[in-house]
Amino acid sequence: MTERVGAFKITPNEFVVFSQFLEKNCGILLAAHKQYLVQSRLGKIMHENSLDNLISLVQQLETPGGHQLKDKVIDAMTTNETLWFRDIHPYDILKNKLLPEIRKKKSRQKIRLWSAACSTGQEPYSMSMIIDEYKRANPGFSLSGEEIIATDISSSVLQQARSGEYEMLALGRGLEKERLQKYFKANINGSWTINPDIKSRVRFQSINLLGQYSGLGQFDIIFCRNVMIYFSSEVKIEILRKMHKQLTPGGYLLLGASESLAGLADCYKMIHCRPGIIYQAI
Repeated sequence: MTERVGAFKITPNEFVVFSQFLEKNCGILLAAHKQYLVQSRLGKIMHENSLDNLISLVQQLETPGGHQLKDKVIDAMTTNETLWFRDIHPYDILKNKLLPEIRKKKSRQKIRLWSAACSTGQEPYSMSMIIDEYKRANPGFSLSGEEIIATDISSSVLQQARSGEYEMLALGRGLEKERLQKYFKANINGSWTINPDIKSRVRFQSINLLGQYSGLGQFDIIFCRNVMIYFSSEVKIEILRKMHKQLTPGGYLLLGASESLAGLADCYKMIHCRPGIIYQAI
């Protein structure tokens, strides 16, 4: 049987070396049984670069000229699973609790939101649609604009997100037909492009959550959903402490349904919204 193109074997030692590289550079923890994932996602890259083992790959990634290859590897190993209006209740909380509350508190000031690990843009665009729906239902909404900063470590998903163009398969994952008709325009090729007024609220930027992001400024609301599950407890705490510094006093953090805070009682207090839990900066 002919070995498929891009296939390569991984020794236990090679897997450990690569896992350490990945955790150091983007925080992702690889369980010991995930060798198959590395093989399936890196096969093409290994073949294109004439590499046959992970030690050689890591050595090349750590050379001064290895930035482009490093981006490709991290891109390949990053999970980009995403949905429109994922889990529903965070967006209900945004519309029914957070926006009205911030409207009263900030009066005519701009509201700023951060979609961390935004993937191909479904989350920040969902947030923008919720803002539009709230403003239409509340004509007296008096904030002087809204800004959503959407960040991800992957350059390829950010490119997709910036385009605002999606195939029907992607649109069918969580987007109601009514919102599709209202907020998107059909293209000749069968894809759909999000409306300019929804798109204009969102600014995409490349950010590694392991790095520094004080330059992003202060936010009233941070969505950091379904990404902490990939980090160690230590890295998770470090990231959430840095995010606390980016929140305005009393600002809110929203995590994924399976994620929770531990060891950060000095930074956040838990608020039960039934359904859903959010965290307020203290």
